Order: sequence, then C-alpha cells, then structure tokens
Amino acid sequence: MGIDLGLAHYAVLSDGQVIGSPRFLRRAERRLRKAQQVLSRKAKGSKNRAKARGKVARAHARVADARRDWCHQRASGLIRDNQAVYLEDLAVSGLARTRLAKSVHDAAWGLFRRVLEEKAARYGRHVGVVSRRLPSSRTCSVCWAVDGRKPLHVRVWRCGTCGTEHDRDLNASLVILAAGQAERRNAPGGPVSPGVAIPSRARPVERGTHPKAQPVTTGSQAGNPAR
Repeated sequence: MGIDLGLAHYAVLSDGQVIGSPRFLRRAERRLRKAQQVLSRKAKGSKNRAKARGKVARAHARVADARRDWCHQRASGLIRDNQAVYLEDLAVSGLARTRLAKSVHDAAWGLFRRVLEEKAARYGRHVGVVSRRLPSSRTCSVCWAVDGRKPLHVRVWRCGTCGTEHDRDLNASLVILAAGQAERRNAPGGPVSPGVAIPSRARPVERGTHPKAQPVTTGSQAGNPAR
C-alpha cells in the first residue's frame, strides 16, 4: 500500500481510500483558549493559579492522548491489512517553520510513522520510506513522465504526455507505491526482477587460519626405525 500524507486529507491510500484529518488541536482550540484565559487572570503564586495551570495541562494532555490513540488505531488497521506499506519522507521540521506550522504539528506525521514502524516490526510487516526528492505530485503514474510544478490549490491535473487526468493525492500514492516496491526489489540481497527468487547465499569458508599439514620426515611414521 502506498500512502500520501497531507493536510486536507490526512492520508490517501493507493487503493483510493481516503482517511480524513482528525484535527484534534483545531477542534480543542476554543476550550484551550478559555482555560488559558482563566489562568492568565489568576494571581501569581496563588493556589487558584496552580489549579488553573493543572486544568490547562490536562486539556493539552487530552488532545495528545486522543491524537496518539487515533494514530495507533489507524496504524493497526494498515498493518493488519497489508504486507508492505510505503510512505514519503516528509521534511516536517522545514514545514513547521512555514505558515502551516500549527496544522503540521497537529497532524503529527512523525508520530504516525513511528507507530507504523513499531507495529510493522512487531507483526513482521515491511514499512518503506521513499526519498523526499521523489516528485510524486508531478509524476504521471501511467507513463511516468514528470510534469511541471503544481501549486497546492491544484488538486486535479492532466498529464501532458499521455493525457491521463489524475487526482493529485491518489496519483502521488501510486507513485510512492511503485517507487517503494522498486527500491525494495533492488535492495542488496533482493531479487533482480519481479518473480525471481532470492538466491541462496554460499556458506562462508574460513581461510588462512590453519596451516597446511607438512610431510613427516622423521620418526616411525616416516618409515625410519626409531633409535
């Protein structure tokens, strides 16, 4: 399964399934803002301020727990239904310095990837990460021609080479799937082409550790009578 992560949709899978973005922080902003306002009105060092600070901390903890539970549930479903899952290596630290910083932090792509890798290791599945330099959003998944740059508001585009019309996110997930499968096939120890079994490795031979046996020239073993 290829997965294209985003903000409008949390994930678009290569089979066409769309996972909506939960936006836990956005939905809890009003409650968090009110709790923070109550905290700011309390006198410093007072017991009421300590209580208000505890309420703010619990509100943030509820958001983090809900986000973590959601990531575990979605990752469990993907690992249970697929033998291999492929993602794109997103530059989260760079995106967190843009105007989309709050949405990027709320999406928690790093947490989702970490949970996915942990569950894959536990249940014997494979999680592959393709390079962030892969132009997945402007590569045609039919003829593999690389088209021009696409602004974020362009969600549907037509390939200039083969004329196929693509949904931006679905096409990106198909490109990520193909790239991840190609990298796995070409990895050291893997088959050269699809359908070719992995060759068995020869057993290592220890060399140069034992000296060759020398012919016996003296003694009864060489046929000379003992004196």
